[in-house]
Amino acid sequence: MSEAIPSLERSVHAKNWRLLLLGALAVAGVLVLGALILIQQRTDLERDRAIALRQHSFEVILRANQLSGGIAAAEAALGRYVVSADRNLGQQYAEQWRRAGEAFQSLRQLTRDNAQQRDQIDRLQQAFAQRGKELDETALYTTYKRDRDAWGAYYQVRESDARRQLEALLDRIVEQERGLLDDRTRAAAQLIENSSYASRVLSGFGLVIVLGAVILGWLAIEAQGDRALADADAAWERERAGQLREAVAAATAQLREEAREREGAEAKLRQAQKMDAVGQLTGGIAHDFNNMLAVVLGGVELARRQMDSDPKEAARHLDNAMEGAHRAAALTRQLLAFSRSESLAPEAVDAGALIRGMRDLMDRTLGDAIRVEAQDRGMGWRIWVDRHQLENAVLNLAVNARDAMNGRGTLTIITGESRLAANEVGHCAAGDYVSVAVRDTGCGMTPEVLERVFEPFFTTKPVGKGTGLGLSQIFGFVRQSGGGIAIETAPSEGTTVTLYLPRYTGAVSGAAPAPARIDAGEEQSGERYDILVVEDDPRVLAATLAALRELGHRPVGCADPLRAPAAIEGMASIDLIMTDVLMPGQTGPEMIAGVEGRLRGAAVLFVTGFTGEASAEQLRDRPVLRKPFTVAALSRAVHEAVEGEARRVAQAAE
Repeated sequence: MSEAIPSLERSVHAKNWRLLLLGALAVAGVLVLGALILIQQRTDLERDRAIALRQHSFEVILRANQLSGGIAAAEAALGRYVVSADRNLGQQYAEQWRRAGEAFQSLRQLTRDNAQQRDQIDRLQQAFAQRGKELDETALYTTYKRDRDAWGAYYQVRESDARRQLEALLDRIVEQERGLLDDRTRAAAQLIENSSYASRVLSGFGLVIVLGAVILGWLAIEAQGDRALADADAAWERERAGQLREAVAAATAQLREEAREREGAEAKLRQAQKMDAVGQLTGGIAHDFNNMLAVVLGGVELARRQMDSDPKEAARHLDNAMEGAHRAAALTRQLLAFSRSESLAPEAVDAGALIRGMRDLMDRTLGDAIRVEAQDRGMGWRIWVDRHQLENAVLNLAVNARDAMNGRGTLTIITGESRLAANEVGHCAAGDYVSVAVRDTGCGMTPEVLERVFEPFFTTKPVGKGTGLGLSQIFGFVRQSGGGIAIETAPSEGTTVTLYLPRYTGAVSGAAPAPARIDAGEEQSGERYDILVVEDDPRVLAATLAALRELGHRPVGCADPLRAPAAIEGMASIDLIMTDVLMPGQTGPEMIAGVEGRLRGAAVLFVTGFTGEASAEQLRDRPVLRKPFTVAALSRAVHEAVEGEARRVAQAAE
């Protein structure tokens, strides 16, 4: 009995220890299980976070590529719009650019959590806005039917700084995001490795604690399953990234193919437009020249028939023929100005004084039924323009106004000053401008006509009444002079055309010499000169020599500019070299440059109807007589050239 009690006590004691051990093991198992659960939860959270971050990186890369593709699509649509001038294509360009803007906003939303990328997104926004401004300016040229300017602007903006900056920023964002993706992948792998290590340590405790070991084993199996799922997700993401790269490559190849097709279409369209423009120009000019030649030939024929019987009537017919010839010469100058082949001779001009000096000319041109009012609201500002071209522009506007008023009404010409902001009128830079406004009380223009008013060859006049070059020529002259043009009109409310020309602040005395004018007038009397005439056309040479002899001069003809040096050496004295500009073998300026040391103080007078490749710089120091010219204009040009050379020599001697 006494032995049973200690045994029982030992059994109870052992049981208690077992219970305590089981309790301890249970507590340890619970702690291990809790630790495993916490580790698993943390692993799941970090895994989900890593997957989300990788997904975010892929979205950023995708949005960047979408933005790049959207910009490329907008540029391609703009190219098609510039080529075809089709408004539907212009709308496509606007839609593509809007989609690019949406892609940019999505990219901004995705990167708002990254301070470094926010700075890059701000710079990307500036480059994107600048690129949009460049493309919009190019689209505006096409919208206003200025196809040549639109083509030039489109090719210029294709390689602009804004475009390169856009591409560089997008590439930088993609590369940074790929770097973040690599860092996040490595961090996730390190976390998984740490979790596995903790699991192995706790599994060792599970060997001591059976229940804990089973639970830990089960948890380990679950962890392995989750890990396999994560690996499968990562593999799926890698496969998706590969598919995206393939899609981007396919889209790039398609864009390149479209670019090649677009270039071919542009070449064909340019050729078709050239042929169409040549056809329109040839038809219109041929019609006008036939009318003018009919006047000239008819007047000369009638004068020949009545020269003996009725000299006064013959003189009247000759006057009509002369008027037709002057009209043909004016049309030729208009064509040259339109094609930029007639060089400008700018000088400091007071616009108000120029308009006042044109009153008699406009009264004779417009007729008695047109009342002309000139208002000078200026402050004496001057402009640096070709006086002759400005007079032609104002006279063209006056004639258009007369036709719009059906030959009866009030024409008001107002000169004034304006201070314009940048792009307030066309593409004028900010600054001071002199304005010349021509206002009529005519029929006005519809929006459809106003939209095409500056197109070459476009005219609302009947056949034979115009070539459609007037306003196109004025637009080119104003733009060439650094200004802009604005039109205010409405049907039945008249039209106001305003020319804005930059204010000239330089010294008036520094103006370049103006070329000799062709106005008819009395032949000037004075000294008689020894003149060398260099002209490759034998008929023009013979006529010029005859006119100079009629004026009392002593001319010598030379039909080849390469023989001019020998002709100069063969003349005992020489006062003037009168030479054509464009000749086979050698141009007039080149010939003069070659004999500069042999001139012996002789003056030089260039004679031309088309300067071609001869630049204004080559002709700026010499007077120019435009073909065709009258005998009076020839006499005046000869005396002005000789007297101008004498003044230049005297000033050099001082």
